[in-house]
Amino acid sequence: MQYTSDNIIVHPSINSQDQDLILTITPHSAGWDLISFQARCLSKGNQWSFTSSENELAIVILSGAISVNSNRGSWDGIERVNVWTSAATALYLPRGTEFIITAERDSEFAVAWVPTDEDHEPWLIQPQGVSISIRGGDNVSRQINDLLPPGSPVHRLILVEVYTPGGNWSSYPHHKHDVHIEDEGGNLVEADLEEVYFYKIDKPEGYAYQRVYTDENSPLQQAGYPIDALVKVQNNCAVLIPEGYHPVVSAPGYTTYYLNVLAGSAQSLANQDDPLHSWVKESYKGVDPRLPLYQT
Repeated sequence: MQYTSDNIIVHPSINSQDQDLILTITPHSAGWDLISFQARCLSKGNQWSFTSSENELAIVILSGAISVNSNRGSWDGIERVNVWTSAATALYLPRGTEFIITAERDSEFAVAWVPTDEDHEPWLIQPQGVSISIRGGDNVSRQINDLLPPGSPVHRLILVEVYTPGGNWSSYPHHKHDVHIEDEGGNLVEADLEEVYFYKIDKPEGYAYQRVYTDENSPLQQAGYPIDALVKVQNNCAVLIPEGYHPVVSAPGYTTYYLNVLAGSAQSLANQDDPLHSWVKESYKGVDPRLPLYQT
């Protein structure tokens, strides 16, 4: 598949057959093997039912309050004012789970799932248990919420929330995770991961830019399908990262949030920087005082 600035971004759209759907990504539409993703809304009292089938699945609350009833258990109090006030509550569900989500008030949530041949226990991830850190420095400072980090008791899924203040960069220096590489000792140097960026911007007119580009080590580029795409992202957009480096910059005056969903050759974030830009990490003199946006 040839990825361009036109098809590497997924815009929210109205679906007359499913009016609660904000956007959807399937392996077929993305041109990859693993990640399916949806962002959805539910008015108070409405329900949405689904089954994880042969997938592990995670639900991430974006705003509102929902309850989940399933053949593996029931959970109430999955709530959040919005993404700007706290880390998310998230629910991990194993394969073979049939569930119904009920909106206790008007709500938005994301759902991600990937194929698995493993069985793990359901897991409610609560905000007070989410590790929050500041990464980078100067105008490369950003806040990281590790919802489902490497080492979690799951098979493939990784979930991370990132906040980038106006004028700042994130996913920087440019890094990639598109080849599985282990060193001579068997330590993972880089994992081969698919990734979705799902965006929220704190003001309706706000925006960010993301570039996605490959190098000579990319399997896609070696196959004759290089990527060099630059996209403007706004609220409720998603960007596909099938391969390549993928830095982000948030427009001045606007704070950018994105939910990262990753899955691939390992439940790991092992990556490598673009060697042209890695030196920047040694130049930081401080941390942006606007961060963290909040404490759990």
